[in-house]
Amino acid sequence: MEKTKEKRKLSLAGKIFIALILAIIAGLLMQGHAAFAETYIQPFGTIFLNLLKFIVGPIVLFSIMAGVVSMKDIRKVGAIGGTTILYYMITTAFATAIGLFFGNVFQKYFPVISSTDLSFKAEKGTSAMDTIVNIFPKNFIEPILNSEMLQVIVMALIMGFAATLMSKNSERVAGGINVLNDIFVKAMEMILKLSPFGVFCLLCPVIASSGAAIIGSLAMVVAVAYIAYLAHALIVYSIAVRTAGRMSPLQFFKGMLPAIMFAFSSASSVGTLPINMECTEKLGAPKEVSSFVLPLGATINMDGTAIYQGVCSIFIASCFGIDLTFGQMLTIVATATLASIGTAGVPGAGMVMLAMVLKSVGLPVEGIALVAGVDRIFDMGRTTVNITGDASCVMVVSNLLKNKLASWSGSEE
Repeated sequence: MEKTKEKRKLSLAGKIFIALILAIIAGLLMQGHAAFAETYIQPFGTIFLNLLKFIVGPIVLFSIMAGVVSMKDIRKVGAIGGTTILYYMITTAFATAIGLFFGNVFQKYFPVISSTDLSFKAEKGTSAMDTIVNIFPKNFIEPILNSEMLQVIVMALIMGFAATLMSKNSERVAGGINVLNDIFVKAMEMILKLSPFGVFCLLCPVIASSGAAIIGSLAMVVAVAYIAYLAHALIVYSIAVRTAGRMSPLQFFKGMLPAIMFAFSSASSVGTLPINMECTEKLGAPKEVSSFVLPLGATINMDGTAIYQGVCSIFIASCFGIDLTFGQMLTIVATATLASIGTAGVPGAGMVMLAMVLKSVGLPVEGIALVAGVDRIFDMGRTTVNITGDASCVMVVSNLLKNKLASWSGSEE
């Protein structure tokens, strides 16, 4: 009887899906009363997001440290890190190209406007050298406090390498790191039980305030972006998972459903990280791979954001009556690919990246005002693609390095 009850118990994915549907229904019913939703419902979603933000820093720090220590060999870190970064750069370049392709295909449906009242103050983008400097932390607490994930990753790698190279007490140190990692993983599991409630409270106000806008003049560009998101996920990731990951794409996407639905609701790659780790490990990825690849991906892999850059660049150019040259499109691909490394995996970060891309090809940054109103709608789709790309990388790296990692583990014994 107990086994039957366990089988009938609704999965986390099922609960999140129900919360998603209820949020959409409630949001549509509350259109015209968005202020109420934002005042009395959204704060509970914010509390849930705050709890996720609290746990993400320690999870990234200790999971990467535990991953490095578990490898017991710096060669493993180099092999996994090199393969991961190469995969991320290639898929991001493909993503930007796909966004530009669909943007051009549907360009004739985009409006040409003559308004000069557009205004949007974009945050200043950081230079390449500043990005490099900012990767390295200047103290221990600040990166975790400010969710500077690149700096947290560097901290974790330095301390993980230090623990691996210790000759005295290395086993005790490794045990301590694993215990701390287990504590934060357990805390993460407790927080994740609130996911359906958090999803409802986050999504309902968005639908209540932006639902009508989608039906308006921005409906086409939103639709084009989502077509490109789907095309990239179903074509690029399916091919990668099938050929390099040796896994059925259907099995992969089915296993990723909880993370996909949460990412769509929260619009936060970093916030989805705990669920993503759980999903990839259930799909069979070694913990030493997922604990290294996913935190790195949540920071530097922005395929969905890159698609958004491509589509919105064409849309904004069209609105101002500007035709982009092939050279400018190549510049957009290069800029979006490189800029993704310095973009944080939090809601709204794609707007800053879009400003950088527009500047790189001489398009008016004021055009961001055209898409700013429904950026959250774009953000939900691009975050979903981002985290799915991270997970596909885990499966690919796990398979490609399976024999090499096994041989190194054997040599250690």
